[in-house]
Amino acid sequence: MLLSLSPCASSTTRPRPNLAFADAPASASPCPTVHFPTRVRANPRSTTHVAKASRGSKLGARNLQTEEEEGGGMVIDFGEEKGEETNGFSSGGGGFRGREEEEKKYDRDPEFAEILGSCLDDPQKARSKMEERLRKKRNKILHAKTGSAEPMKVKFNKFDFSNSYIWFEFYNAPLPKDVSLICDTIRSWHIVGRLGGCNSMNMQLSQSPLDKRPNYDTIQGANVTPTTFYNIGDLEIQDNLARIWVDIGTSEPLLLDVLINALTQISSDYVGIKQVVFGGSEFESWKENLTSEDMGYSVHKI
Repeated sequence: MLLSLSPCASSTTRPRPNLAFADAPASASPCPTVHFPTRVRANPRSTTHVAKASRGSKLGARNLQTEEEEGGGMVIDFGEEKGEETNGFSSGGGGFRGREEEEKKYDRDPEFAEILGSCLDDPQKARSKMEERLRKKRNKILHAKTGSAEPMKVKFNKFDFSNSYIWFEFYNAPLPKDVSLICDTIRSWHIVGRLGGCNSMNMQLSQSPLDKRPNYDTIQGANVTPTTFYNIGDLEIQDNLARIWVDIGTSEPLLLDVLINALTQISSDYVGIKQVVFGGSEFESWKENLTSEDMGYSVHKI
């Protein structure tokens, strides 16, 4: 929409528009017209200001742009450019875009989708496709074991649940990644035990028949004597030996079974563990006065 204003002679005298709404001849325009009286300014030089108001697509505010020119009248343009986007809308008829572009697009696997889609119609075909997929991507799915083929030995030497060491003997000095794995395993074991997760007095599901629907008695589970894991020390390492002090508190053999099962898998798949000894204040070549990192001693927080 364009509104043309002619320059006036005085800034104090405002032009009074004459609105013509009287009956007009048939040839006249049906729209009302606005007439401004024209006065002559004494100064032959006049200034033109062009102000353009537009809606920004990102800021959503009006940006005013002023230009000065020589001669002419005042022109004010309140129009919007066709197709300009404002706040997620498009004035050119594009409609509301929303946040579709901001939504994360997840990768899809059409091959796996095809296998799942055909498993009901032709299970044998789906099975053969899955086996072929495993053969092609075997290196990405299966990783070579870096542990030991020899089974890990487990021994007990006057083990006290409230005050004892657990000793570890590795085939070789563990690497930093192996130490991190051992620490994470012991830390998880301590958390589960401290929360009472290893309670052999409440094993309803593991002792229920496999041919029947599982059923859990909440009253029985709530009335069982709770177990806990009182305290644990830091993991100390000397070359290929390690130890950790524990105060389990309650005599709960299930806690030991959980740790042994986890260490057995670690020894087979990741880092070879020659033996684990529960209890005892001394262990073979462990040196109590060896506390220097240069000599292969290190402490790791649990």
